[in-house]
Amino acid sequence: MQRRAYVPGVAALLAALVTGCTGSSGDGGPSDSSNPGSAGTASQAAQPGRYATLPEPCNAVGPGTLDELLPGIREMTDEARRTKAYAGEATLTYDTDRKVGCSWKVESAEATNRLVIDFERVVSYDNAVSDDNQAEELFAAKRTAADLPEPPATESGSAGPDDDTGEDGDGPSTGPDASSSPSARSSASPAPSGSSGSSGADSAAAAKASGSGSPSGDGSSPASPSVPPTGLQPRLLDEFGDEAFIDDELSSSGSTVKQRSVTVAFRTSNVIVTIEYAEQPATVGTVPDSGELQDRARKLASLLADSLSG
Repeated sequence: MQRRAYVPGVAALLAALVTGCTGSSGDGGPSDSSNPGSAGTASQAAQPGRYATLPEPCNAVGPGTLDELLPGIREMTDEARRTKAYAGEATLTYDTDRKVGCSWKVESAEATNRLVIDFERVVSYDNAVSDDNQAEELFAAKRTAADLPEPPATESGSAGPDDDTGEDGDGPSTGPDASSSPSARSSASPAPSGSSGSSGADSAAAAKASGSGSPSGDGSSPASPSVPPTGLQPRLLDEFGDEAFIDDELSSSGSTVKQRSVTVAFRTSNVIVTIEYAEQPATVGTVPDSGELQDRARKLASLLADSLSG
């Protein structure tokens, strides 16, 4: 019986010693690291985005740039109309701290041009997600909605000449030299002579391939004016912003008048910028030049990206 009474006493003594040790460690500081997760998480909250404000959209495009984008603006003889055309029209928005925009539309004897720019500042309300990451997710959704061609169409523009030449003998071309190689030509288009009755289908396939192949083709025109020439297809861009893409669409208004719309979107930190530039010729049957419109839209995007970075 005495033995049983002795053992609980030893246990009580050990418990007291353990309690004393933990109590002293709490006073001395080791307990601060006993739960590092709570302090670490609080100190590593997601950082806010670079931008806390947005530019005034209707002042974001200078007169010289508008002269180039909207050729008809120079033809206006009425001073009041010209001044109003340069000023643009602000997009209706209920939170100018988060989203702003401006639009211009000018008619001329040759065509009607329309320009719309949109700035969106993304803010994350989740402490675990930064503004930049939230903007990246939104931009990815925007890129998906644009329905750009499959990766080969964009990879060929940035990949080196050796990237796609090992695995697939008939894969997409990867550089300027690919279109001139015999193997690339034989897989991309049928021989000019000696082809069978399927030459029409082969030609269509070749035209489709040239529409999504290498950025520099053999100079041939696409099968349809609705398809941008080789190297001008909707694609990713890497010349400004953290990420960017360009889209190109030819639509019909009625049965004869064609309107080409070029969209350039890019993200810089937590700001997403979208440019929509369209041209509708006044002459029936005229198709707006894809290269010219894309050059103008990309130039404007570069200017806006520089202004945000400045």
